[in-house]
Amino acid sequence: MGLKPGMRSVLRSAPVSVVRSMRLPALRRAATLRGKFDYVHLFVKSQAQLKRQFPQAAAHLAPGGKLWVSWPKGGQARSDLKLPSVIRIGYSHGMVESTTLSVAPEWSGMKFTRPRPGKRYKNSYGRLRRKTA
Repeated sequence: MGLKPGMRSVLRSAPVSVVRSMRLPALRRAATLRGKFDYVHLFVKSQAQLKRQFPQAAAHLAPGGKLWVSWPKGGQARSDLKLPSVIRIGYSHGMVESTTLSVAPEWSGMKFTRPRPGKRYKNSYGRLRRKTA
């Protein structure tokens, strides 16, 4: 997941059993999104929830920060989230995906970061918004 001890972090709606199974390093954990974070992890079950939370979480990322999004695998928990919709939502908020993994047996996870200046990103599921001068 690319996490190092001491990173400032916040995990939103994370099931306790999943956090235990993730075996995270010793992080400086906050309870709320205030200030800048090296690592933000959203656990969401619907597209509506992700669309609501993503821009706020991205706004609190420190330079070089990582925004992880986790959702129930295979539509479990009546989730309408799938890999294409997660990517599309991330791109619509100016972030690009870099890694996808299994966070726990029942949760998928995808890491988003800010795009690198000058790099072109192609993804069949999402497009970055062009910045206007």
